[in-house]
Amino acid sequence: MNPRAEELISSLKLSPHPEGGYYREVFRSRKRVSHPDAGEVRPALTGIYFLLADGQVSRWHRCLSDEIWHYHEGGPLELRTAGPGLERIERRLLGPPGRGGEPILAIEAGLWLTARSTEDYTLTGCAVGPGFEFRDLEFLSDFPKEAARLAELHPETAQFI
Repeated sequence: MNPRAEELISSLKLSPHPEGGYYREVFRSRKRVSHPDAGEVRPALTGIYFLLADGQVSRWHRCLSDEIWHYHEGGPLELRTAGPGLERIERRLLGPPGRGGEPILAIEAGLWLTARSTEDYTLTGCAVGPGFEFRDLEFLSDFPKEAARLAELHPETAQFI
């Protein structure tokens, strides 16, 4: 692993994330809002640091809330999204301006998402509103028919399931 990635994991006190990579929650709003899809009251906003090192991926997943990704450091992060039918995959880069990426990207609630660093590592932040709860996180691997459809339609992304 890149020494800077190791340093960030240690200094930011990051832990392994279930979807891959490392994270630490840094904000959970005290303000509570009703989540229309979850049918419950929860924090208005949550925020994390998220790091992917070379060779790590954020597995195909989706959550119930909108996400705003912020680039912090390292190589650009390649994000791929797909709608419910998985027919079309959109590829975007989160990274420093001028290197083909945008420093902030929004991911709408319910989209399937996967990510990987294009270099040795990428440190990002992710804000979720209404706030993230792990029970909202769904992995494509838990939906065998959809996973098989993605692998058939987009074999180059099947490795991220």
